[in-house]
Amino acid sequence: MTQPLTYPRVLIVAGSDSSGGAGIQADIKTCAAFGVYSATVITAVTVQNTMGVSDVVMMEADIVAAQMRAVLTDIGADVIKIGMTGNAAIINAVADVIDDLASDTTVVLDPVMVATSGDVLLEDDAIAALKERLIPHADVITPNVPEAARLTGIAIDDMDGLREAGEALLKMGAYSAVMKGGHLDGGTVIDLLVTEQGMAVMSGPRIHSRHTHGTGCTLASAIASGLARGMELEAAAQEGRDFVFEAISTAPGLGSKDKAAHGPLNHGIVPVGDVPANDDVPKAPGKKNPFAALKDL
Repeated sequence: MTQPLTYPRVLIVAGSDSSGGAGIQADIKTCAAFGVYSATVITAVTVQNTMGVSDVVMMEADIVAAQMRAVLTDIGADVIKIGMTGNAAIINAVADVIDDLASDTTVVLDPVMVATSGDVLLEDDAIAALKERLIPHADVITPNVPEAARLTGIAIDDMDGLREAGEALLKMGAYSAVMKGGHLDGGTVIDLLVTEQGMAVMSGPRIHSRHTHGTGCTLASAIASGLARGMELEAAAQEGRDFVFEAISTAPGLGSKDKAAHGPLNHGIVPVGDVPANDDVPKAPGKKNPFAALKDL
């Protein structure tokens, strides 16, 4: 994995969420919370709010590739975080640019297939491309239970199934897998970090909340931010889980009050000056990150 330069940089490849709770908006806010610079590549524009996704317009694959090339040949990236890709053409375009310009750059892959609302965000024929082109590039893949089951064909009903699916993803070429167990039953949420060296169990109490829109995007970007700052993988994964836990716990309560609605998290819980980042990263000690006001809503 690559080491951070003077200022840690994450290149985010993902879709836009008009509600700001998930997608590239959640990614940017998460990176900002950790004092990490984020550049972006838009793969899709979604029309959505806390009630769901009503429309999606995919970008042309060559435009996606051009955005990546523009950033990588100028600002550069310590980590590439990949979220919603949408279709096989975009997956192939992203993989081609990584092959050409970023083969040594750390990649965090969040294999977005379905939104929190249940709306489908990845075409069926793109699954094979995801397996063949992007998973082998992934230093970390962060699937939830339905995504892991769909990628591996393994039924996941407990921690053993989660571990088995993680090991299957490693056999597909991923270096490591953060297997999210939030969809499994129980009062405790158990996630697994699966690597060739073994397995680490990360657990915490389940928060019963409707305000979970963008949890997957947020976790993947928090892990990417930690890696860009030079953290070890397990520490970055645990820090990411802690961040998401607090972000759900302090969610601002925005959006529809309908029981079917899923509100956004609070991405403003970490003061920039308190983040244990690279000592060379310019920051004002004690200065609050600009999104921190949300925590008081």
